[in-house]
Amino acid sequence: MSDFTTRPEILGTFGVVTSTHWIASAVGMAILEKGGNAFDAAVATGFVLQVVEPHLCGPGGDMPAIIYSKKNDKVEVICAQGPAPAGATIEHYTSEGMKLIPGDGLLSTVIPGAFDGWMLMLRDYGTMTVREVLEPAIYYLEQGHPVLPRVSATIKGLAEFFEKEWPTSHETWLPGGAAPEPLSNFKNPVLAETWKRIVRESEAVTGREAQVDAARDAFYRGFVAEAIEDFLKTAEVMDASGSKHKGVLTAADMAGWSATIEAPQTYDYHDWTVAKTPSWGQGPVLLQSLALLSKIDLASMDPTGPEFVHTVVEAMKLAYADREVYYGDPEFAQVPIQTLLSDAYNDERRKLIGAEASYELRPGKLPGFENQHDLTMSMLASFSGKGAVYEPTMAHLSEKRGDTVHIDVIDRWGNMVSTTPSGGWLQSSPIVPGLGFALNSRAQMFWLKEGLPTSLVPGRRPRTTLTPSLALHHGRPTLAFGTPGGDQQDQWQLPFFLRYVHHGMNLQATIDMPLFHTTHFPGSFYPRTSQPGNIMVESSVGEAVLGDLRKRGHDVTVSDAWSVGRLTAAKREADGLLKAAATPRLMQAYAVGR
Repeated sequence: MSDFTTRPEILGTFGVVTSTHWIASAVGMAILEKGGNAFDAAVATGFVLQVVEPHLCGPGGDMPAIIYSKKNDKVEVICAQGPAPAGATIEHYTSEGMKLIPGDGLLSTVIPGAFDGWMLMLRDYGTMTVREVLEPAIYYLEQGHPVLPRVSATIKGLAEFFEKEWPTSHETWLPGGAAPEPLSNFKNPVLAETWKRIVRESEAVTGREAQVDAARDAFYRGFVAEAIEDFLKTAEVMDASGSKHKGVLTAADMAGWSATIEAPQTYDYHDWTVAKTPSWGQGPVLLQSLALLSKIDLASMDPTGPEFVHTVVEAMKLAYADREVYYGDPEFAQVPIQTLLSDAYNDERRKLIGAEASYELRPGKLPGFENQHDLTMSMLASFSGKGAVYEPTMAHLSEKRGDTVHIDVIDRWGNMVSTTPSGGWLQSSPIVPGLGFALNSRAQMFWLKEGLPTSLVPGRRPRTTLTPSLALHHGRPTLAFGTPGGDQQDQWQLPFFLRYVHHGMNLQATIDMPLFHTTHFPGSFYPRTSQPGNIMVESSVGEAVLGDLRKRGHDVTVSDAWSVGRLTAAKREADGLLKAAATPRLMQAYAVGR
């Protein structure tokens, strides 16, 4: 393999931060320089990403994180995925004329989880105060930040809709009536005041941990929750259904919820153990894919060749098919995850990976789950949506749909964070008056049909696509990685991890390699469409590879080189050497460290 990379692999021993925006990465590094740990840095980085990538995440969104605490010496998951509100019933939504939950507006909102997740990370694992981690975000809200061209294009594309339907968003994103020009200096003083008030309320009590809890109270049981409820009591706004609807979220919903710390779902692959979210997220599809591929000699394949691409894609089709039938919030549904990851199950499933591309959705049919399998397949068969309309990270897709960000941090003590914040982007719903941010649209992950693990039920977590990764090598926490991209997140992480494990390149060289994914299975986002047999491949694989994939029967869509995926990764070697890398795609992500 060539040693050429688009950027150097960052090396050091003090600390590394890599994220989907250079300013956010620099802020995280500044926190480490001030003596903060990886958790402090991740929190500050996360709040800054809400400012500089507002089309990808916001304060009203959600956040899963996989962390390793040197003090606790264990890998854990922080679940800051808010559940459905008490009023979010199938009966109510169908009475509103819904067959699918729209991808924007107020009916698609669940309890905003990100803020509590960040504060839980800060309180239980960090060392800094609420003021210290919020000050960088407040600075960029007040002093401004350079507007990304994609943010400018998104706002311009929505200007007429905002003016007509979401006037509070028009006021925030088009101050003076005009969308910000690319790379112009943009401010959001209203959100700055929200964070400054939270800081003040946190400092009304004594003690760092008590201050963090006071900030949580201000958001979930104080002025933020009150402002959200006041807005939702009367707001009735246009959404993707083509009609106006009111939301169902209340202050009582917010007051009764808090983020949680859970054990990860893991799978042992060769010398590695990969940790992912449990089945309330899609993370186990990466583990299922590894289980399917574990007895295939990937090391002997060209990592950009047609055999590798075909084999990995066919494994992902099988894993994602199981996601559709079996995944959901394990507190509300029985999820047979141990069976899905077992050798016996995958030895049989592996036989389905043939020489040609598959066009059928082929979930396994497990004993005791036959009705669930048949109900899901019947529903999907009756749903007519076709054509891939997934949550796009790629620049060549619609500017009007939201996406996600990612952060990886490792500090000098060996603490590690991999987190994929999302939701509450500027396209999701109207700005809440007086707060300067919008709510999320995560409820669109639910189905409006009874009896599924992903059926809409109050208190249930939606099956989020957010899926950070942390891998242990010979039992030692070693590698943090992830990417934005909705249903594609694990599809881009999988070839990255396989290439890194089997082909001996550094992090940056691995990230730079051509990426691919399939839109074979139903998307998680409204309008829940699919494109059986389709794969999207970066043109940089070359014409010979593309031609071979077509001969194998794949419906190949060729994307521009450097247009798919936004991976970042950080690693700690056994001797304490730290490494980090970030994708050059879209020219936003950056790794820093020393």
